[in-house]
Amino acid sequence: MNKQERISFITKTLDHFFPDPEIPLSHTSPFTLLIAVLLSAQCTDLRVNMITPLLFAKANTPFAMAKLSIEEIQEIIRPCGLSNMKAKAIHQLSKLLLEKYEGLVPSSFEALEQLPGVGHKTASVVMTQAFQKPAFPVDTHIHRCALRWGLSDGRNVKKTEQDLKQIFPEDSWGKIHLQIIYFARKFCPAKKHIISQCPICSVISK
Repeated sequence: MNKQERISFITKTLDHFFPDPEIPLSHTSPFTLLIAVLLSAQCTDLRVNMITPLLFAKANTPFAMAKLSIEEIQEIIRPCGLSNMKAKAIHQLSKLLLEKYEGLVPSSFEALEQLPGVGHKTASVVMTQAFQKPAFPVDTHIHRCALRWGLSDGRNVKKTEQDLKQIFPEDSWGKIHLQIIYFARKFCPAKKHIISQCPICSVISK
């Protein structure tokens, strides 16, 4: 199986198992998505989805969030881990959105990445999932699978993102990044990965 055949097989397999992947983080606006993604750092989506309804019941806009104290935010998000750092970032970015963007989440990488607590991956998620703009967020699941499937050399996340962007059509990035995440969680985990039981690894490793 040459590289193009492998890519075609991977794409068809992802479409078979996850034809219409849903955004895993519950949200109702670009702002609530931004906060949810920020909270998901070193925390599972499942736990984030348990915590955000409590937080957003008190504040689901930058205006309302900025009115809360850092301590109030921290108390709610504590189960997500890194609560002190995340609470400060949420409070600061909410104030910054009011001061610079009239309470709206900006739709450019440059502006998003200047917000407290927002790195390139978080910005990429917001760009593709909130604004439907071309972006390919790479998390640990995608980085791992790209290496296992021979799509990137695993040198670093930035290189993996570049390689995947060259391999897959731009209009498919938003869908494929979600498909790989769901596939990795179900079939291609970091630990206790059984190649023979993985629908992709079992085929391309032959």
